[in-house]
Amino acid sequence: MSRLDRCLSVGDFEREARRIMPRCVEGYICGGTEDGASLAESVRAPRDIGFRPRGLRVVDQRSSQVSLFGQDYAMPVGFAPTGFSAIVMHECDLALAREAQEARIPFIISGASSVPLERLQAATGNRCWYQAYLPGNIDRIGKLLARLRAASIPVLVVTIDTCVGANRENLQRLAFTVPFKMSGRVVLDGMLHPGWTLNVFMRTLLGSGVPRFSNLYEEIGPPITQDPPNGFRGERDKLSWEHIRWIRENWPGKLVLKGVMHPDDARMAHAAGADGVIVSNHGGRQLDGCISPLQALHDVVAAVPEGYPVMVDGGFRRGADVLKAVALGARMAFTGRPQLFGAAVAGAAGIRKVARIFHSEISTNMALLGCGTLADVTPDLIAPVQPAGPWNPRPAV
Repeated sequence: MSRLDRCLSVGDFEREARRIMPRCVEGYICGGTEDGASLAESVRAPRDIGFRPRGLRVVDQRSSQVSLFGQDYAMPVGFAPTGFSAIVMHECDLALAREAQEARIPFIISGASSVPLERLQAATGNRCWYQAYLPGNIDRIGKLLARLRAASIPVLVVTIDTCVGANRENLQRLAFTVPFKMSGRVVLDGMLHPGWTLNVFMRTLLGSGVPRFSNLYEEIGPPITQDPPNGFRGERDKLSWEHIRWIRENWPGKLVLKGVMHPDDARMAHAAGADGVIVSNHGGRQLDGCISPLQALHDVVAAVPEGYPVMVDGGFRRGADVLKAVALGARMAFTGRPQLFGAAVAGAAGIRKVARIFHSEISTNMALLGCGTLADVTPDLIAPVQPAGPWNPRPAV
């Protein structure tokens, strides 16, 4: 049985991917910040919510389709932006974009990706969203917006939770840095994982050379072994609500803010003219000790007008997790690591299977909940899971 056939769940893909990837790659893809508390809480949080299914509902014609920003998608799952995915698979960004289009789900280009956004747009009929790491500098923002307009980007996603770089101790221990620097430890790591060295590292070098910061600013930047002209995080700590309002006045497409965890930020995003928000703690890769996005979701949904698009990412490993988010008011749940696990295990076929797993689990669980459409996935179908107390059976009479 092949690796792909053995993987029946996202968890299976993760276990197989961890075995295949070099330690430094595994550390970057799978790790969080500091003690990993935010990451662990995001993955654990769905267990705090239980289902209350309904029976005797006709569900033979169920549909998981969702509409967002004028597009119909096959399910409430999208591919979140994942920077430096080239370390998992040769031209991983292109495979992600194509498989997302095949699965009829949204794909967000990362500002830290290496395949030029124009090429990704050409491969998908101009359907990719774009996620920006913006400096607090109107001139530089304006130049990037001009590039995005020329590429017909329909949705601009501005990340608001990366004002400074996080304390990623695990990457320091593994000698993994951004910009990337070759070290004896990294070389040894590659030698111990010859499959990755041949299929990812060497194929990338021979095919297109050292990956570049292709989508960070208004032009394709230097190789990932060098600092971009303004630094990887230059002036991000100056980004403010004034810049968001300026973007709204100068950006004709949809505008989404990613990294919203506080209801007041959701209110301010709506007031500033943003078309939606993504509740996110950056996959547990920025501030450690955060509550999970799933825990923050209810208050964010309550803070904005009914029908305002609230999306969420972080910690989703099952279709059941996604449906819990939908019941709490999320229009879409984005995944990051799951599709990278798929790419590491089986390339494009692995990404495709991960998407199909989510779709299959969502469809099955909708039926078991008694839901024919996503509109039927309502708050009354979920409840907090109470800690189990001591078992005290009624004594026999």
